Amino acid sequence: MQRVRMSLPYFEDCGWVAEVVTVDPQYVDMVKDDLLLKSVPPDIKIHTVKAFDKKWTSKLGLGSIALRSLWFYKQKVNALLKEQKFDLIYFSTTQFPVSILGAYWKKRFNIPYVIDMQDPWHSEYYRNKPKAEQPSKYWFSYRLNKTLEPIAVKHVGGLISVSVSYIEDLKNRYPQIKDIPSSVITFGAFEPDFKIAAENADKFNPLLDPGFTNLVYIGRGGYDMQRAIDFLFKAFKAGMKTDANNFQSIKMYFIGTSYAPAGGGKQTIMPLAKQYGIENNVIEITDRISYYHTLATLNQADALFIPGSDDPKYTASKIYPYLLAKKPLLTIFHENSSANNVLRTCCDNASVQTFPTREGEITSNITGFLTGLAKKELPAVILKDEFDRYSAAAMTEAQIALFNKVLTKK
Repeated sequence: MQRVRMSLPYFEDCGWVAEVVTVDPQYVDMVKDDLLLKSVPPDIKIHTVKAFDKKWTSKLGLGSIALRSLWFYKQKVNALLKEQKFDLIYFSTTQFPVSILGAYWKKRFNIPYVIDMQDPWHSEYYRNKPKAEQPSKYWFSYRLNKTLEPIAVKHVGGLISVSVSYIEDLKNRYPQIKDIPSSVITFGAFEPDFKIAAENADKFNPLLDPGFTNLVYIGRGGYDMQRAIDFLFKAFKAGMKTDANNFQSIKMYFIGTSYAPAGGGKQTIMPLAKQYGIENNVIEITDRISYYHTLATLNQADALFIPGSDDPKYTASKIYPYLLAKKPLLTIFHENSSANNVLRTCCDNASVQTFPTREGEITSNITGFLTGLAKKELPAVILKDEFDRYSAAAMTEAQIALFNKVLTKK
């Protein structure tokens, strides 16, 4: 959703007119943020669809908004395609099951489609993990994704992804798409969002304690993040032994760590903090917060932290809001993550740490970062000219280039 929202102001400048089909918010049980509409150009046509009520579908074990809305998407888009001519259908969502309709629409209306793989769809990553480390309903979702992915991908006209490895995996898995247009396009940096957040900051409940120096991460947790977070906690524990007076002033916040409905999330960060005996300096809030509440909270933080997955294919789409906040920044990613190159080329002063090599040096570097944070001596991130390459406008131009290639090959 964020990719399309940030691109809508620029599509027409690139010669494309976009219409959006989305689920009516009343059927969605996730955190809602009405302020998101403030960044959408008023002339954009937005069509909404219904979804089956979750209170009934959950009795069958089906809570996914993608599955609940699939029939209604089919009916609505069928009507639109009968009424007027469209050149392309663009699926940009992590609710991937909806994209199986692309194959149906291509066959019925001869219209190509593009899928934006913001995350892996079918993945073997959790297959051999202990059950406690697997996502909720993993048995079902693994089989569902394995069944649905080929339906959508075998007939796709083009692929966009935030990571080259996601595209490579799909082209290796489905040889029939090896020659289709594809492009690695990160999420764009959309500076107007910070203006909207600042203008509406009084609408959000403050989450940080102003009596402490606050290091903040807002995003999902999960066991695949624990290796990166373990480095942070190990460094903090080391700092407590040598400089307890300063380190006691630090609170580390992990906010929105679970995708579960409000109040139903399972903590994955706090148990690790307790292992290190630093739970008094760690706050984990599993409930998700709205997008602009996130930006407002980043603005209120003293420093920001982004952990990465132990999966080397992982890239963090969230890095651009963190950079635009222009705060002291610590990141810990797998050394093969594409996020590292972005961070190193488009900003100065960020503490970019990578694993698995030179792990002893990582701990020392993080302890130094935390010492500077406690003493309020850390420099803020400075954006370089190269950062413009990652603007929402530039990323929209890259999407359009891919669309045009798909139409040429049609």
